[in-house]
Amino acid sequence: MHELQLITTMEIDEDGGELSWQERALCAQTDPEAFFPEKGGSTREAKKVCVGCDVRGECLEYALAHDERFGIWGGLSERERRKLKKRAV
Repeated sequence: MHELQLITTMEIDEDGGELSWQERALCAQTDPEAFFPEKGGSTREAKKVCVGCDVRGECLEYALAHDERFGIWGGLSERERRKLKKRAV
């Protein structure tokens, strides 16, 4: 089982303060297992949570910048993030 790293990982903003997008993420109030389904498992519940999340963009940026290979980040699965990265190249 994977831990929901985005909740515990903090970054430093331009002013030297911690970014708090992880604390505002709706997934922080949800069962983390939904964001790391078993191979072939449904991502539907996690993506439903992401749709209404105010920090979805920050989450996706974090996942892309840190090459997150597991879980739903910013409303996208690992496969969807790979496709997005390929299109950006």
